[in-house]
Amino acid sequence: MNSMRSIRRPLAVSGFILVAVCLTIGCNRGGERRSRGATTETSGKTDTPVATKPIQPTPSGGDPKVIKICSSLPRTGSAKAQTDAIVNGIRMAFDEAGNKVGDFTIKYEDLDDATAADGKWTAERETANANKAMQDPDAMVYIGPYNSGAAAVSMPILNEGRLLMISPACTGVGLTKKGGEPGEPQKYRPTGTLNFTRVVPADDIQGPVGAEFAKSIGVKTIYILDDNEVYGKGLANLFREVAEELGMKVVGKQESIDYKQSDFRTLMARIKNEHKPDAIYFGGTSQTGAGQIAKDMVAEGLGETTLIVPDGCFEAAFIQAAGANIFKTLKCYVTFGGLPPEKLDGKGKEFVDRYKAKFKTMPEGYAVYGYEAGLIAIEAIKRANKKDRVAITDACLAIRDFDKGALGKWSFDANGDTTASTLSVMKVENGDFAFVKLFSRQK
Repeated sequence: MNSMRSIRRPLAVSGFILVAVCLTIGCNRGGERRSRGATTETSGKTDTPVATKPIQPTPSGGDPKVIKICSSLPRTGSAKAQTDAIVNGIRMAFDEAGNKVGDFTIKYEDLDDATAADGKWTAERETANANKAMQDPDAMVYIGPYNSGAAAVSMPILNEGRLLMISPACTGVGLTKKGGEPGEPQKYRPTGTLNFTRVVPADDIQGPVGAEFAKSIGVKTIYILDDNEVYGKGLANLFREVAEELGMKVVGKQESIDYKQSDFRTLMARIKNEHKPDAIYFGGTSQTGAGQIAKDMVAEGLGETTLIVPDGCFEAAFIQAAGANIFKTLKCYVTFGGLPPEKLDGKGKEFVDRYKAKFKTMPEGYAVYGYEAGLIAIEAIKRANKKDRVAITDACLAIRDFDKGALGKWSFDANGDTTASTLSVMKVENGDFAFVKLFSRQK
């Protein structure tokens, strides 16, 4: 999910509930085109091919009593507020365990896959982080990345050493199952084995939920934009497919923007003059133009057209980029996995209370996923009970009915995906995100 925030961002998750806000999960997390027929496999079968490369052994050396857990997230740029919250959640999990698992001491390394020049993740930085972890004999778990495009870069590298990956935010469908780009997910698994998991639901749930919500609020015509990145374009494709099935008219052709442009006023003027849609769906993030699109919709007279965005926009950075006053004119909805903290109960509420006490602020939307990822890393190490990458990865993939965290009871399926499948929708108002409704969708 990405957030630069002077504005308070109150979202967390509970149980199998995922909050849908202006269709986002901020952060580039989607897959490319997927067929509606693609489903999560839970029968023990996976899309894993026959092994084509041997698994690289862990480098020799290191401390036999130390296990290092690295995270790779965009710690520079407009996603920093969101990733600060994720890192806070990770640290909470380790601190509550006393930074120990059995006889092992846990050491945590916070890696940045973004640059100041780009303001977002780069392939070069994510590659460097993955290689650094691979070459570190103490590194046994890699929490991240935040963006699905970044995952596509690091997954093949880390798969060669079967180094466990636990993503708190990547939602691209093709990372774990068929339905994305050609060759997915096999091309991320050169050894023919799995090592990637995620604690957040994939976009084959979020995309359809966004379309179902649009239908529920009376949208009949919609214009679809995307940022031409793995997460955004994949979500837009999914949204379009379901929107058409539900009888909504997609006007114009799905269009990819160049998010490095200074503004999109010419595009918005053309959309208004040629189509006048009831809504615009943008598959993208705060970092790839969502705020500017909102601003330019109002500037070009599209203030009565509803904007729907995914969880990549579920952060204060999106509201800040557009300007809070824009949303006094423009209706904007976002999709996300989780509930506002004030609506959580049980262990979810306990997490929020501890987070507020520790960090003196409400958690960002993905903080709870950082916490859950940290707990899963601890659980996998505990079950493996040895400093061995393959054993820890196998132990993680075997986790079922996990209920020690803040998300309720859930399991990893045969593809490394969470079985949680409920989302919610949020509305941007009064400079923040307000809960609208829950959606539950079968995989």
